[in-house]
Amino acid sequence: MDYKDTLQMPKTSFEMRGNLAKKEPKFQQRWQDEHLYEKMLERREGAEPFVLHDGPPYANGDIHLGHALNKVLKDVINKSKFMEGYRVPYIPGWDTHGLPIETAVTKLGYDRKKIGIPEFRKICHDYALEQVERQKKGFLALGSIGDYDHPYITLTPDFEARQIEIFGKMAADGLIYQGLKPVYWSPSSESALAEAEVEYKDVTSPTIFVKFPVKDGKGILGADDSFVIWTTTPWTIPSNLGISVHPRFEYARVKTDQGNLIVLNSMVEDLMKRFGIENYEVIQIIPGKDLEYMTATHPLYPEVESLVMVGEHVTDDSGTGLVHTAPGFGMDDFMIGKKYGLPVFVNVDEQGRMMEVCGPRLAGKTVDEANGIVIDWLKEKDCLLDHEDIVHSYPHDWRTKKPIIFRATTQWFASIDKIRDKLLDQIHSIGWVPAWGEGRMHNMISDRSDWCISRQRAWGVPIPIIYGEDGTPLMDPEIFAHVAKLIGEGGSNVWFEKDVMDLLPEGYTSEHSPNGKFTKETDTMDVWFDSGSSHTGAMIERGLGYPADLYFEGSDQYRGWFNSSLIVGTAVYGQAPYKQVLSHGFVMDENGKKMSKSQWNAMAPSEITSKFGADILRLWACSVDYQADCSMGKKILKQVSDNYRKVRNTFRFLVANLDENQFTKEDLVDVNTLSRQNKYILALLDEAVEDCEKAYDEYRFSDVVTSLTNLMTNELSSYYLDYTKDILYCDAKDSCDRRQVQTVLYLAASMLTRLWAPILAHTTEELNDLMKFDEESIHLAKFIKSGLDHDDANLKADMEAALNLRKDVLKALEEAKRSGLLKKSNEAVLRIHVSDELKKQVESVITNPAQWLMVYDVQFVDDNLTPYEVSEIEVTHAPGHVCPRCWNYTESEHEDGLCDRCAAVLEKA
Repeated sequence: MDYKDTLQMPKTSFEMRGNLAKKEPKFQQRWQDEHLYEKMLERREGAEPFVLHDGPPYANGDIHLGHALNKVLKDVINKSKFMEGYRVPYIPGWDTHGLPIETAVTKLGYDRKKIGIPEFRKICHDYALEQVERQKKGFLALGSIGDYDHPYITLTPDFEARQIEIFGKMAADGLIYQGLKPVYWSPSSESALAEAEVEYKDVTSPTIFVKFPVKDGKGILGADDSFVIWTTTPWTIPSNLGISVHPRFEYARVKTDQGNLIVLNSMVEDLMKRFGIENYEVIQIIPGKDLEYMTATHPLYPEVESLVMVGEHVTDDSGTGLVHTAPGFGMDDFMIGKKYGLPVFVNVDEQGRMMEVCGPRLAGKTVDEANGIVIDWLKEKDCLLDHEDIVHSYPHDWRTKKPIIFRATTQWFASIDKIRDKLLDQIHSIGWVPAWGEGRMHNMISDRSDWCISRQRAWGVPIPIIYGEDGTPLMDPEIFAHVAKLIGEGGSNVWFEKDVMDLLPEGYTSEHSPNGKFTKETDTMDVWFDSGSSHTGAMIERGLGYPADLYFEGSDQYRGWFNSSLIVGTAVYGQAPYKQVLSHGFVMDENGKKMSKSQWNAMAPSEITSKFGADILRLWACSVDYQADCSMGKKILKQVSDNYRKVRNTFRFLVANLDENQFTKEDLVDVNTLSRQNKYILALLDEAVEDCEKAYDEYRFSDVVTSLTNLMTNELSSYYLDYTKDILYCDAKDSCDRRQVQTVLYLAASMLTRLWAPILAHTTEELNDLMKFDEESIHLAKFIKSGLDHDDANLKADMEAALNLRKDVLKALEEAKRSGLLKKSNEAVLRIHVSDELKKQVESVITNPAQWLMVYDVQFVDDNLTPYEVSEIEVTHAPGHVCPRCWNYTESEHEDGLCDRCAAVLEKA
C-alpha cells in the first residue's frame, strides 16, 4: 500500500513562485475597475479621518526611484491607517507650471515669441497633462491607491482660482508688496528664482584684493592712503558704491612701498605676506567707527565715489575686514546701502551681460567674461594687490545647472518679516520626524529674507496686479475677487487673452487712472506659491479640512514645499497646514553615489517592477532606513527578493495545511480551549499586532518588516511549523490536535496577511482571494487579534523556559549526529535531568514532549548526565523500526509495521 496517499499533505493554489510581474497588473486593474478607493471610503464612513496631503511631484518625465520611494511609503501609511480603522481620503496631486515644461515645449519647436503667449500656454497645458498621465501610470504600477480619477492639478481653473484668492487675501493683509532688491537671478533662465530653486556646487573663481584710493579721509587719512577690499566676483567691481567696515574692529594703516594700506589689524601679517610686501610698518590703529563717512575713489571710474559705511555683517575670518559693497548685487550690500542712502545701481541685464553704462571695454560681456577684463584693467590702474583662483561653493539654477547671480530687480515679494514670529511659533507646535526637522525649519525661517514670488515666465499663474496710469499697483480686493472668478470659469489663460479692461469689474474706476487707462502685470507666480497653496486648492476645496494630519516628502522640501506651504498657510489661516511632517532621504546606488543617467547607475521603477514585481520594490522601501539616504542596486534587490521568498513560503505552508481551504473560519476551535503551547503562538501573534500597529503609527516600517520576518522565519517556520508537520500530515483529518494546530495556522494567516497588507499589497490580495479573509479585498479589512484571553500570566515565562530546554536538546542531538549515533532526530531517545521547577514549567506547556522535540521518546530522570545550559541530557538510539507511514520509530506489531497512531488513523478511515 502507498501510505503517502493516506497522509494529509499540503495542497494549495498559492504558488511557491510569486510571478509578481505577471499577476500585479491584474490586481491593479481590478482595484481600478471595482473602485477600491471609493469602497475604502464607504467602509469607513463616519470614522475618524486621517489626511496625508500629497505633495505634488513635478509633471515632467517618467517617475524615478525617489518618486517610487515616496509614493510607496505614502501608500503604506494610508493603508496601515485604514486598517487601524481610520477613514483615509487621499488625493494625489501634480505641480504643472514653471520653467521645465516651458523649456521642454520650446525644445519641441514652439517659439512663444512667434506663436504668442496664449497659444504657447495652451501647448504647455496639454504637454503637462500628458506628463501627468505618464506619471499616474507609474504610480498605479506601484500599487498605490487613491483618488487617481480626480487628482488635484495646479493648472486646473478651480485650483488657480483658489490661488488667486490666497494672493488677494495676503495682499489685503499687507503681506504682498512690490520692491526693488537683489534676488537670485538666473541668466540662463532669464528669471528670478526662489531659494528652493537654488543648489550649490563647487566652482573655481578669481579672488582679488583691490586698492581704493582715499578721497576724503576726514582729517585722519590722506591722499597716500588706500582702502583694501577683497571679492570673489570681480565683475561686480564696476558697480561698487561703497566699502563696509565693522564699527568695533580695529584697522591698521600700514606703510608699504605700495602706499599706505588700510586693512584689518589682526590680518596685517597674513595680508602683507600674501601681497609679497616684506618691508612694512603699522603707523596707526584706527577704530572702525572712525572710518565712517570717509570716501574713496573708484579704481576704474575716477568720477565715481565710494562711501565708507559701518555694518555688523562685516566679519574678521577672511578677506581684509573691508567689504566691497555693490547695493545692486547682494542683500547685505542692499541693506547697508539703503541705510546710507546709496542708489541701487544695476549694470548687468537679464541675460547676465554687462550694460552700456560699464563702458566699451565691458559692454555686452557676460559676467564670466567681465571677470578677466576687470582684473586686467585693475592691473593697468596699479590697483590690484593680489589675484588667485579659489574653489568655493557657488549658487546654481537647479534646473539649468548654470551659475546664478544676485541682481536687484523690481519684483513682487511675500513678506516674511511681518509673520516671522508666528511662523516660528507654529514650527514648534508641529511633530517633526525625524526630530531634527524642527531645528532645520526654524533656522530656515528665522534666517530667510522676504520671498520673491514673481517670475519672468509665460507658463504660470499670473500675478493678478493691475496698474493705474501713474504706475501704482491697485491692491484692491474687488479686483482680486473678480479675477479669481474669471480664472475659475476659464482658467488662467484669460489673463493673457483678455484686454486689461475685460479683467476689471464692470465700471471700475480708480483715482490712479483719471483717464480710465490701466495696464496689467506680465510676470507669473513662483511655482512654489502654486504648490504652497495646495492646502486650499486641494484639501479645503475637496472638503478634507485644515490642517492635514501629515505632510511627507523628501528632505529637500524643508526649503521647498514644507516651507512655502507653511508660509502661505500661516499667512492665510493663522496656523500651519500640517500637524506633523515626515521626511525621507535620497536614493543612492550600492556604492553610495547619487543615481544619475549620465553615471549609468540609475534604475527606473518600471525596470524593477517589470522584472521583480512592485511588492519587491515596496518591501525594499519599507526595509531601508528611509529617513536617511538609502541605497538600491542588483545585490540589494536580490537580498530583498530572498526575504520576500521566505515570507511567501511561510504563508504558503500556512494556507496549504488548511485542507484545500475546506478548513474555514467556521471550523476554528475556541482559542481559549487550546493547549498552552498553541496559545503561546497566538500570544506571539497578538504581540506582533500591537508592535506593528505602534511601528506603523510611528512610521518605523523597517521595524514592521523585521518583526514580521523574524516571527515567520523563527517562531513559525523554524519552530512551530516544523514540529507540527507530524500532526498536520499524519493525524486523522479531524483529530483534536490537528484542529488545534489548524486553528493557529488559520489565525496566523489571517492576522499576518493583514499586517503585511500595507507593504505587500499584491501578495496579500492574492492570499485574500484564496482565503476570503474579507469578501472583497484585504485592503478593506482591519488589523485583528486572535481573540485569546491573555489571563495566563505565566504562559510566556513557562514557554520560554521550555524553549531554553529545547535549545539544549538541539545541541545534544547535533552532537549525536556528528558522532554517528544518529542520522535523524526522530531516532533519538532522550534522558533529561532538569530542576523540579523547570520540569514543572515544561510539563505545564508541552503536552507531548517527544513530538514537540521530534524524537522517539523523552524521559525525565534524576541521574547525573552530560551538562548543558539549563539541563543534563543523554542521547541513545531508539529501539524498534520505522513506521512506513509517518517515518517515526515504533515497537508496535501492527500490519506493515505501522505505529499505533497510524494504525488507528487508517482503521478509522
